[in-house]
Amino acid sequence: MNLEIIPPENNLNLIEVTSELAKPERIDRFLAQHTDLSRSRIQALIDEGYVTVNDVTCNNKKDLIKAGDRIQLITPAATPLDLIAQEIPLDILYEDEHLIVINKPAGLVVHPAAGHSDGTLVNALLAHCKELSGINGTQRPGIVHRLDKDTSGVMVVAKNDRAHQDLQAQIQAKTARREYLGIVRGVPKGQLGGESGVIDAAIARHHSDRKKMAVVENGRKAVTHWQIKERLGNYTLVKFDLETGRTHQIRVHSAYMGWAIAGDPVYGHPNKEVSQYLSGQALHAWRLTFTHPVSGELIENIAPLPEGFEKLLTVLRRKR
Repeated sequence: MNLEIIPPENNLNLIEVTSELAKPERIDRFLAQHTDLSRSRIQALIDEGYVTVNDVTCNNKKDLIKAGDRIQLITPAATPLDLIAQEIPLDILYEDEHLIVINKPAGLVVHPAAGHSDGTLVNALLAHCKELSGINGTQRPGIVHRLDKDTSGVMVVAKNDRAHQDLQAQIQAKTARREYLGIVRGVPKGQLGGESGVIDAAIARHHSDRKKMAVVENGRKAVTHWQIKERLGNYTLVKFDLETGRTHQIRVHSAYMGWAIAGDPVYGHPNKEVSQYLSGQALHAWRLTFTHPVSGELIENIAPLPEGFEKLLTVLRRKR
């Protein structure tokens, strides 16, 4: 397929299909293949009225384009965030000009939100890095994936859009591996009483409590792999592998199976035995493996268990 792409001026891209397509193609898929934008970003631009075909505004991501169509795509300037750089210490596991991998402590919010306008990981990153990616129309957030406030562990942050798009694609394609360690209340049992298993249960917003997620029949597909690492009396140390990345996925799936993450204030039952060592749930993003978006090198980073997590394990081992 030959395309005539007129260089953008003031964030304006003109794309003309100059050869026949084998068959009409969805506009969101076509633009994702022939621009540097992700498909989700293109769909958002379509929804916002920034895409026209033959001078007519495109209102549907499923609209079909054909040879001879002339597409106008406007990418609005990134929206500045009202953020300040703050000198907050970072535990850096790996860094180069394209990305940075950090070990996030429990208690640190990843991104500013209601009630947390500053003191977040993003504020710390703005002080440490000259630039972060501006993906999805927001200046310099850099965040590829998130961890809950009280979940500690390894995270990768992109410094440019190319790295951001590539890393997100790896997560969506399940080629990036995210492994967690958690202490659960109870003893998980797989098929035939085995010590590993898969939880395949869709997740969506809770029908009555909008701050919580829940397993629901028509939710988004969510798959968690688990394996017992150590039995600790009434508790169990479990390794989790995420196949998907839904909000609170491990916490929701664990509670759904009847063995909630120890100390989870939302989906479990906090108790003094856990809270004296941890501020929230006993869940830690232990290892993250991905392919470097530029060099192609396999990058593996392991975040050591936090001190409180280690102390809790020591106490539980003595009691078993």
